[in-house]
Amino acid sequence: MLFENIDTHTFSYVVLPIMIFFARICDVTLGTLRVIFVARGQKYIAPVLGFFEVFIWIIVISELLNSANNIVCYAAYAGGYATGNFVGMLVEERIAIGMVFMRIFAKADGKELAGKFHSSGFGVTLTHAEGSEGNVDILQVVVSRKFGNEVQKILNDFDPDIFYVIEDVRSVRKGIFPKKKSSLNYRRPGK
Repeated sequence: MLFENIDTHTFSYVVLPIMIFFARICDVTLGTLRVIFVARGQKYIAPVLGFFEVFIWIIVISELLNSANNIVCYAAYAGGYATGNFVGMLVEERIAIGMVFMRIFAKADGKELAGKFHSSGFGVTLTHAEGSEGNVDILQVVVSRKFGNEVQKILNDFDPDIFYVIEDVRSVRKGIFPKKKSSLNYRRPGK
């Protein structure tokens, strides 16, 4: 057995809580990602993540119930849950799955900003409108979350104080999108 040289007290109050803590991080991270995939309509990935999430959870909860009087295991369970939420959000942010819809309100010339988006390969729709402080140009852009830093740079270079709103998009059909940075892609998706 892996832990045969460890005394029962050390196992119960050190090793087991550490195992529960890290297992909880794994299952909650998977749960966080599963919820995100469900919200984005990824119907094939979400069930697989759900299977592994619950499988790990069952193992952890059975160990926790076997250690019913061990407050250190309870603390490890709760700490793993909290940390798993944080780790799940970091992982999701890192893999940047899905598309976002950006509504940008430009007080300066929106046509110039639209040109910057076009020259970077992004599709953009420009509308002239009147805001509470006068005329504005509203730019609407749908982009992959993977291009978030590039879009942020375009906006900051144009106007560091520009106002914009970002919303998640469940699905997109057609449109103009920049080429993905991969040697495997040989054509531009979209129109």
